[in-house]
Amino acid sequence: MSITRIDRGPRMSEAVIHGDTIYLAGQIGAPGESVTEQTKAVLAEIEALLERTGSSKNHMLMAQIWLADMADFAEMNVVWDAWIADCEAPARATGEAKLASPDYKVEIIVTAAKAA
Repeated sequence: MSITRIDRGPRMSEAVIHGDTIYLAGQIGAPGESVTEQTKAVLAEIEALLERTGSSKNHMLMAQIWLADMADFAEMNVVWDAWIADCEAPARATGEAKLASPDYKVEIIVTAAKAA
């Protein structure tokens, strides 16, 4: 099987396609923005990357959500729930982690299948 790397850089690729599976790098929003705004930005970037790789949010298999503070869980979920309302929800895990910078509040990692 071939491996295709999208937006490859020296440290990472934004997406990797292996067979019919798409792996997205962790997506983050603008530093310093609210949890709501960062989550909206992250989900928009995920949707754009999925489209570029021949998939869509309807084909997500797994989402891993990292929050800098679990106190933001409900605020993030409001945005997530609205975004996912019109499609099948993927398997999902949410945890708290120290992110790359204190200005980042949300990071989401997605694995998806290629659209048929």
